[in-house]
Amino acid sequence: MSYYEKVIEAKNYLSGFITKTPTLAITAGSGLGGLAENMTDKIIIDADKIPNWPVSTAPGHAGKVIAGKFFNREVILLQGRVHYYEGYSLKEVTFPVRVLAMLGVKKYLATNASGAINPNFKSGDIIAINDHINLMGDNPLRGNEDFSWNEHFPDMTYAYSPAFLKIFSELNLKQGVYAAFSGPSFETPAEIRMAKILGADLAGMSTVPEIIIANSMGLETGALSCVANMAAGIEGRKLSGEEVLEIMRDNASKLENIICEFIKKLGE
Repeated sequence: MSYYEKVIEAKNYLSGFITKTPTLAITAGSGLGGLAENMTDKIIIDADKIPNWPVSTAPGHAGKVIAGKFFNREVILLQGRVHYYEGYSLKEVTFPVRVLAMLGVKKYLATNASGAINPNFKSGDIIAINDHINLMGDNPLRGNEDFSWNEHFPDMTYAYSPAFLKIFSELNLKQGVYAAFSGPSFETPAEIRMAKILGADLAGMSTVPEIIIANSMGLETGALSCVANMAAGIEGRKLSGEEVLEIMRDNASKLENIICEFIKKLGE
């Protein structure tokens, strides 16, 4: 079975549950599963039941696909994502985004946790990502398969929707550049110094492959990042995955409120 056929098989499975086309898809990152509480008319699908769908092994990622309404807008929410560092290929990592696009989704919002490189950011800040630097050493579009169903060489000048960024600005969010590393080890202080020289404000281990594929599939795309800690070497202390999850839990309601306001403004 080709990659395209696998995507269509997953799309057809989800279509059996989702009768109304979602206009917006949201990927909820580490510890951000609570967004679903704001949805009505919910349909909850276990990710491990969807054909070919990659299932997350990372802490804080629930592995659910939830369709429903946010303020009368049809939305599909991915509770959790899979990561390159889990051993998945980037084609597997971005498989859900391709399926969402084939379902008819036109807008995509990713969320994640990050380490702050910019000294003006602090733990708990919600940052609107306005650009990225791919330091993962791979690209989900790499390969020679049939690309007739998407753009093989998408322009990334406006990878992060100016219209989305305008809404985030109206919500008084800071903006910054996100550098994606492969993980799962945290970055070294030297790698963070390099990323800072390159112009990065945040460091993380996800999102960028999804953004690339969302753009190749023609989706209007944005991303929000919750700062979980200062990146390696900035405060001179060790980092831990447990700390990231704790900070995300403490600030989940803040991010969820911002997403709710974003969805309201999308409808204006």
